[in-house]
Amino acid sequence: MPEESVRPLERGLAVLRALAVADQVRAGDLVRATGLARSTVDRVVATLARIGYVREHGQELRLTPRLMELGNAYLAASGLSGEVAARTARLADELDESVSLAVPDGDGVRFVTQAARRRAMSVAFRIGDLLPAERCAPGALFAAEWDEAAWAAWRGRVAADPGGEAFPALPPGPAAPPPDLADRVERSRATGWALDDQLIEPGLIATAVPVRDAAGRARYALSAVSHTSRHTAQGLAELVLPRLRAEAAHLEALPTAQLPHDQTDVTAPHTDGETLPYEQPGDAKAELGPGYLQSLARGLAVLRALGGARGDGLPLTAIAEATGLPRATARRCLHTLVLEGYAAHDGRLYRPLPRILELGHARLSGLGFADIAEPHLRQLTARVHQSASVTVLDGTDILYVARAATTRVMSVYITLGTRFPAYPTAMGRVLLAGLPEQDRARLLKAAPPRALTRHTVTDPATLEHLLDRAAADGYATADEELEEGLRSVAVPLKDARGRVIAALNVAQHAGTAPLEETVGALLPALRGTAAAIEADLHTAARFNGVPMP
Repeated sequence: MPEESVRPLERGLAVLRALAVADQVRAGDLVRATGLARSTVDRVVATLARIGYVREHGQELRLTPRLMELGNAYLAASGLSGEVAARTARLADELDESVSLAVPDGDGVRFVTQAARRRAMSVAFRIGDLLPAERCAPGALFAAEWDEAAWAAWRGRVAADPGGEAFPALPPGPAAPPPDLADRVERSRATGWALDDQLIEPGLIATAVPVRDAAGRARYALSAVSHTSRHTAQGLAELVLPRLRAEAAHLEALPTAQLPHDQTDVTAPHTDGETLPYEQPGDAKAELGPGYLQSLARGLAVLRALGGARGDGLPLTAIAEATGLPRATARRCLHTLVLEGYAAHDGRLYRPLPRILELGHARLSGLGFADIAEPHLRQLTARVHQSASVTVLDGTDILYVARAATTRVMSVYITLGTRFPAYPTAMGRVLLAGLPEQDRARLLKAAPPRALTRHTVTDPATLEHLLDRAAADGYATADEELEEGLRSVAVPLKDARGRVIAALNVAQHAGTAPLEETVGALLPALRGTAAAIEADLHTAARFNGVPMP
């Protein structure tokens, strides 16, 4: 008998697609966008929230960085690695232009790696953005391998959607009809490269070369992107083609079956700010009852498991073992994912397809560090009823980059961009403690400690001891050292390699309670929030650079 699709999984994917196309979405919007009943939408949203893919902000629903683990599954299986991303960034530095890698996705082109140049007039795509083949340079390279059925499907899509409404990454407004794609394909076959001369929007130009697999098919397209205020289209091609071709040859020689050790999956946070291992779907079903769609949770677990499909793919047995699901359940989920266009099956093996990136990956890949941290700061503030902040080290100062303030008669008032000396603050001590010894000594020498209050520690040996203790304990305190009456407890925020990149704190009035009591009250919440921020940060940064302030 033919396999049956998993209806809750289909509905969940439809809701995720609807959430991915708008900044602010309410449940009623999802009902209109998907055609599902309100009760069904509510159950899907409750399940996605339980998994940690959706967060409620007032009446609005927002995707969370944890959702990016679905797109990461495709990127991992596609063979992308830290070395590929690093080489792309180095090439962008060398060319002084934005550089990207794209893959074919039906009759479209989807971006999977991006290294952008930071300028007032910058050109960049988000990882997961989809462009029509006729409106970009990589499209001509991939269309060169289409069969007649693919060309017929493309012609049907263009006839039904001449304005490209199905491609949200296209700039809004009318566009000039692009040159004939067949002619561009023939030129790319003859020259081995393709040109985008303002096909996407006026002023944007690009040059692309193929990166081929062992069978000689275009696996990726490597592009350099600029604008006409810097180069003509032909001038850009003459400038970048030698380096693009050399880099493509190097990428073709890279192994694709392994990933660097720093790209392992991370434990993800629950919505309450605590960090726990992934739960079995049955646990949530028992707790939430009929409001939890177990089949949806299982289907998304199967999709995540496809990230282990290096090379040709994974057999059903391996996917069932990875998810802990019965073979029949895993097979039905996979059948649904194939029907929905998120997986391919060759009769024996399953592998993920780039369409997975449409499930919010492009929208979330544009998040900055503060965007990731702030929802967790709001949760922390609600939990401890005190203001919470994140800072980074900037020279000898700490710089406030994210904050959630509480409303109290007496509260700590600090704005983003505020600077304080690092040495008399809890966050500064956490950040200094995370530095190599020589860097720490250099910064303390550059700004010798001076007394700001009668409690400020200024003795170098005592301060050094406090920093060593902060490194060992994983937290630091400052009690009325920056300002009379101000007490703070801080913990580090670390990247996937364990390096301290920021500090998280709660500051409050010192009052009459001993410091140890304040630490005992605040430290568990601080550590739970730090773990949640780190988990989101590691997921978002796995294949995508998260801009730091």
